[in-house]
Amino acid sequence: MISLNWTLILQFINFIVLLYLLNRILFQPLRAVMEKRRETIEGSHARARDLQADIDDKMTRYQQQLAEAKKLANDERAQLRKVAHEEETKMIETAQTNAGARMEQIRKLVARESDEASKTLKQESKSLAQQIAVKILGRSLT
Repeated sequence: MISLNWTLILQFINFIVLLYLLNRILFQPLRAVMEKRRETIEGSHARARDLQADIDDKMTRYQQQLAEAKKLANDERAQLRKVAHEEETKMIETAQTNAGARMEQIRKLVARESDEASKTLKQESKSLAQQIAVKILGRSLT
């Protein structure tokens, strides 16, 4: 059975002293380390959130700039295609005009040369006909 005497009081005092010493030597430093660790983790989490927000902001700006660059490139490409189409149309029209004029010159040249050849053939044909007739008949036609 438990008796209430001076040893119980001594054990109680011993227990209080032990609690005080453990608190001073072990628990307070351990709590301080744990608190410092918690603050470090929270600080790391805060920095990570800030970095993520910064990354998200930069990514949004990058996406906007990329979209603007694509739009500008598409606009410029469309403009260049339009200019190229206009140039092509002008070049085709010029080529057709030049080809038409050149064809007309060639037609005139061919017609002139054909007329000259026809005149030359008519003159030569009379001469050849007389020569053939002389050879066939064996005498002169005049």
